[in-house]
Amino acid sequence: MIKKYIASFLLKILGWRIVGNIPEGAGKCVVMMAPHTANIDFFYGWLGYASLGYKSYFLIKKEAFNWFTGRILRAMGGIPVDRGHSTNIVHQLTEVFQRKEKMILTITPEGTRKLNRNWKRGFYFIAENSNVPVVMGFLDYKTKEGGFGPSFMPSGNYDEDFSMIRQFYKDKHPRHPEKFSLPPEK
Repeated sequence: MIKKYIASFLLKILGWRIVGNIPEGAGKCVVMMAPHTANIDFFYGWLGYASLGYKSYFLIKKEAFNWFTGRILRAMGGIPVDRGHSTNIVHQLTEVFQRKEKMILTITPEGTRKLNRNWKRGFYFIAENSNVPVVMGFLDYKTKEGGFGPSFMPSGNYDEDFSMIRQFYKDKHPRHPEKFSLPPEK
């Protein structure tokens, strides 16, 4: 409980406001978080979740886990990912969703803080295979707002669903605009 108050206090001092929420009754969901152009995005996102009393799991490259950071990252919800090998992470995370009673999994579809015009689709397939909603999470540096927008159940038609996603993120302002791009329409 004290973590919630400290996180809320820090966000207030930093001038950030959390808007929206995880849909009521959604004990399990995948939050796609964008834009993601700076390391500090993680800090603001983590504070946002903590201020609402949520714990979110997140994917992070396995290289970030060492003797010092490994325990801290795991305690914060970090799941190491080997980006050099095809490990069928969608299948693995679908199994984790089946085992857990509650789970919020946050994924940055850009997959990097660099410019990426082709977002990764794993968030979508994890949600679809796990039969959980996708919640559109965001950080907007212009308004200093972060939080949660609409949610949807994947229809199985990624391109159709992505047009709704594109519409939501088109007016979000990243910390580094030159590193953010929505994938082109098909």
